[in-house]
Amino acid sequence: MQATSRTLRATCRRSIPSFAPVRHNHTQPPFTSQDQQANGQSSSSSTTHFGFRTVPSENKENLVRGVFDSVASSYDLMNDAMSMGVHRLWKDDFVKLLRPGSKGPIRCIDVAGGTGDIALRMLDSAREKYADRETSVDVVDINGEMLKEGYKRFKKTMYHNTPQISFQEANAQELPEDRFPSNSYDLYTIAFGIRNVTSIPDVLKEAHRVLKPGGTFACLEFNKVTNPVLAQMYDQYSFSVIPLLGTILAGDRDSYQYLVESIRRFPSQRDFAQMISDAGFATGGFFEGDGGAWRDLWGGIACIHMGVKV
Repeated sequence: MQATSRTLRATCRRSIPSFAPVRHNHTQPPFTSQDQQANGQSSSSSTTHFGFRTVPSENKENLVRGVFDSVASSYDLMNDAMSMGVHRLWKDDFVKLLRPGSKGPIRCIDVAGGTGDIALRMLDSAREKYADRETSVDVVDINGEMLKEGYKRFKKTMYHNTPQISFQEANAQELPEDRFPSNSYDLYTIAFGIRNVTSIPDVLKEAHRVLKPGGTFACLEFNKVTNPVLAQMYDQYSFSVIPLLGTILAGDRDSYQYLVESIRRFPSQRDFAQMISDAGFATGGFFEGDGGAWRDLWGGIACIHMGVKV
């Protein structure tokens, strides 16, 4: 982890819904200043987006909570069906890049990590690759139903009832300081969760607060597909197949329609990298790949963003 932090710092110095499936709205307008306000970049804004719908900002948290209450028990199954299992490869790549335990035990916080799949990968990787049984992960989620799924998963593992894992219900935008003190974590991860929050800048601000100086922020999220042909195919699959799978496998089309729409409303790779930088993190250059602020997976369907607290 220290090596990753040094690399990112060096790179920085070098470069310093509407639930009705309307197909002609598959491609949303570019991320605009209005969208930035909707993601919480303007304190005067009183609205935000919920999929393709515009809703009062104070309503989004409960709307998102309702979605994840509905899908919690079938969330992993639906992720497999939606991505044909590829999300597992992305998560493996994510953890492999972070190398938990490679420089000794670390303290991690995994936000929006209710089902525990990132936390389990982190602990397994530290143990299997580096014989590390002291690295710990605090799993934090705003949704109690998702946390219940993660707790059930960990009851089947060697980490259950050990100091290496905890599950805590909290809002990523306002982590209680008595439970999440400033400068207390070496690594902050958030996978497929930040697009669902009301204010992305508030989440990034809290991430910066709880990380130690030199600590790493790492985000795995769906992003913008860069190849036009792949983007068209991905849109057709997303809006035609994924909600149908939600109906068949979970009996819930609306929630998965929202999940698809929320991906389209998320900022582009460059815009999100700028938001991370604005929160006080050192990133690579504003481009993809080695030395850059992000790494595209499968042509940008998913993306890994990283930054270091300086």
